[in-house]
Amino acid sequence: MKLEKKTLILTTLVCLIPVIVGVIFYNQLPEQMATHWGFSGEPNGYSSKAFAVFGLPGMLVALNLFLPWALKADPKNANMSKVLFQLCLWIIPVVSVLCGCLTIGYSLGYEVKIERIIPVFVGLLFIIIGNYLPKTKQSYTMGIKLPWTLNSEENWNRTHRLAGFLWVVCGALFLILSFCGGWNSWLFFGLILVMTLVPCVYSYLLYRKGI
Repeated sequence: MKLEKKTLILTTLVCLIPVIVGVIFYNQLPEQMATHWGFSGEPNGYSSKAFAVFGLPGMLVALNLFLPWALKADPKNANMSKVLFQLCLWIIPVVSVLCGCLTIGYSLGYEVKIERIIPVFVGLLFIIIGNYLPKTKQSYTMGIKLPWTLNSEENWNRTHRLAGFLWVVCGALFLILSFCGGWNSWLFFGLILVMTLVPCVYSYLLYRKGI
């Protein structure tokens, strides 16, 4: 899978957009900024202004530069879905802009419904990924990477068809719960467990059947 340098440069620049916004409003920002929120939308974690404006985007830039290298190092990278490959390249920049601008906006006193915006973004992301999981071929970096899925193409395909369905359904539930205001930690982690654990158990059962 070919990675163009201009794509890497562009995604890195997008990651840095919150830094530009933060510098513009730097003097208006409080010395301690909320950088983590609970499921109710109330802040429960704070960082210094300098770290919120420069440190968090900087960490995401480093992660953005590392991810393509990790994807390219996969011996089976030619099997990767082109759509999912591009999605992986753009997830971190989008997260940087979304979270960075929400953090700055909240600190400036704007009404920011974190408890709705973030789950909606996550739900949409799960739906998109779920639609392409069944089309994903065997890979060491993308998909449900278990010994039996990597050793059996049929096991891989069946597992990812089920996983794709579950990810779409759970993503839709994320959206519904976001608009209904029904979020809590049990629901969140329960859906995550369904999305990850059920396909793994299913693939193991297939393996026990010799598939």
